Parts: sequence; C-alpha cells; structure tokens
Amino acid sequence: MDIAKCLTVVDLLCAREFPTAHGWTDHGESGPGYHMAALQTSGDFWEGDGTEWEETAAQYEADRDGLTERLTERWGPPQRFSLRSVLARTMEGEETAEPWAGLSEHVPDVHLWQAPASDRWVALGVSHGYKELPFRLLGIVTEIDPP
Repeated sequence: MDIAKCLTVVDLLCAREFPTAHGWTDHGESGPGYHMAALQTSGDFWEGDGTEWEETAAQYEADRDGLTERLTERWGPPQRFSLRSVLARTMEGEETAEPWAGLSEHVPDVHLWQAPASDRWVALGVSHGYKELPFRLLGIVTEIDPP
C-alpha cells in the first residue's frame, strides 16, 4: 500500500464540495453529503482453499491500521465505530442516511475522526461483501453524523 497516495486521496476528499446528486468520480462514489473512495482493492477469491482470503483480510486490516496511525498523528486517536447495529436497525426498517446505510452492508466497523475546524467526518473501513469478492480499503468523508 502506498500510504502517501492514500493520504493524498483522503485530503482531496476532505477538500471537495459535496454533489447534489449521487454519482461517480475519478476516485469513487459521491452523493449529497459524502465522498467514498477505494484506496486499495484486492483481487477476488473465486478459487483457492481460503488461505489467500485469510491472508488478504489480515493485510487489509493492517493497512487500515497503518493509515490510521498517520491520521492519528494529524487528528488524534479515532473513534472505533461499529456498523453492525446500523445494519440491524436498517434491516428492521429504520431509515438511515447514506453513506452509513450502504457502508453497514459490507463494512463491519470504521475508524472515525471529526476533522478539526470542519463539520466533516473522516472514516476508514475495510469493505468485504461476499467471501468471493475483493477486499477494499475505503476512505469516507461525510458531513452526515454517524447514526
């Protein structure tokens, strides 16, 4: 992982205005009040005995933690925010704003900061849907408070 490149993308997301409608940019997905970028994406896991999946899962967690260390130098320690209860409440019919509702479907938890002198939240999470799909290290910037 190129930490300097990831930090540059996070900085870019923090500086960008939010769009009025959902769409895709050169760095990922954006919508009213949020930006989300895949900072790193693995290959898929359609074949194999599961060993590669476990190694990749561990590597993506370590990469997130390495990037967390760099952002901690800037903004202090993050909150560790579980999205599991957000998913459960959303599935029970509670209306949850994006990006939190969508994230809760494939990201179990995020490391979360409120950027100083800003109303924006910055989050890092490891996305993984089904066992065959790639891992993604996500950078999220939003003005929408966590639920």
